[in-house]
Amino acid sequence: MTDFNPGAVRAFRFLDAAFDAATGEARLDYAFDDGPVMTEVLQFPGAPFALDDERTAAVQRALRLLHGLAGVSYYKAAVPPEIRFEAYDIDAATAALLTTVYENGLGEFAYRNGLSLRGKIRFPVDGSRLKPLLQGGGSVGAPSGAKPLSASPRALVAIGGGKDSLVSIEALRAAGVEQTVTWVGGSPLIAACAARTGLPTLAIGRALSPELFELNRRGALNGHIPVTAVNSAILAMAALLTGHDQVVFSNERSASYGSLIPGTGEVNHQWSKGWEFERAFAAHLRSHVSPGLWYYSLLRPFSELAVARQFARLDRYDAHFSSCNRNFHLLGERPAQRWCGVCPKCHFVFLALAPFMPKPRLVAIFGRNLLDEPEQAPGFDALMEFRDHKPFECVGEGRESRAAMELLSQSPAWREDALVRRYLREIRPQLDDSERGLANLLEPSDDHGIPDALWERVRAHFGA
Repeated sequence: MTDFNPGAVRAFRFLDAAFDAATGEARLDYAFDDGPVMTEVLQFPGAPFALDDERTAAVQRALRLLHGLAGVSYYKAAVPPEIRFEAYDIDAATAALLTTVYENGLGEFAYRNGLSLRGKIRFPVDGSRLKPLLQGGGSVGAPSGAKPLSASPRALVAIGGGKDSLVSIEALRAAGVEQTVTWVGGSPLIAACAARTGLPTLAIGRALSPELFELNRRGALNGHIPVTAVNSAILAMAALLTGHDQVVFSNERSASYGSLIPGTGEVNHQWSKGWEFERAFAAHLRSHVSPGLWYYSLLRPFSELAVARQFARLDRYDAHFSSCNRNFHLLGERPAQRWCGVCPKCHFVFLALAPFMPKPRLVAIFGRNLLDEPEQAPGFDALMEFRDHKPFECVGEGRESRAAMELLSQSPAWREDALVRRYLREIRPQLDDSERGLANLLEPSDDHGIPDALWERVRAHFGA
């Protein structure tokens, strides 16, 4: 077996994207230079789909957007200088969106691999094949006009198995929004959480090309990708197929802030969960895919601590949810329990819930008290941005972790635990009052894309 040399690759090729309405299968084809075809396969439940011309054209537009975004998993294996589209063309707006997603969504990947991608990712713009006819007639050109939100909205709600999506699901339930709980992949943990909601569910199959894993074994570049951007495109296509007019995610405002790396600047592990991506993707869906399709995060106005406070009011999911990312790795060892207890996500969720949840309940969820384990100090230091930068994980801002620890330092139930005592002794004396406050972190922001009528109900639900 020969090694794969990323530096020798000259072009990344978007070959074609095809969808079979009779089977619900979508196939996305890619290749490097003259190498083998890499085919990703997605399976949308509910086939056969009876689509009129308008819906068929919208699905085709969604498919091509998905083709472009999902390509990031393969492009990163070599990051070649040239990008080609061989079956169709993209317009300038689509090229701009893809460039933004690839540059920002691969920020951590570039940092860890010592690469500079800014200004080097160029998606070609050509108008000669923008409006080919679909089989049976109909154009796949961009739609015109914008449509108001339906009086009876139907939402596909992404679930990831953690606290955030469960908070969204319960807020939408309280607001009377019809919803289908949706996820990508075959995680039993997510399936169990989804079943616990008692709502209709939709599990979308996604199989990455085996060729990609082979390239990784042979020396391809590897690292974090903007998976939320890819899943957003998958759910947008699923919504069109199943007659839903909303795609709802659960990304809070903390996701818009990255890790500050000395000598590098800000690198955001969760960029495609942030407001910049949400705003751009939502606008592109309405202008280039379907004017009646709404995309937003229900938790965008809220901090992680506000979401944690809301989750603490629920108890029906205590034995089912997990935010530990080790449960969702494609490869590698997974924890025997729902929480590994040593990763940044476990650290942060424990810390964020502790001020709002009775201690026995939280310790029962995790099976241990993470704040009374002195050896875990470096992990919590990083969360507070004390002598380290924020971890490359989907965790809250440093000021949120500092505010949570400050609350615990004033709690008789927590202040004697080893890491809380250490905070009082070593960290708190170095912080100004402004770095420890909670009140402003619980106020909602005006930066969000939630439809106005729904926002009033959600805000009231959080304030209840």
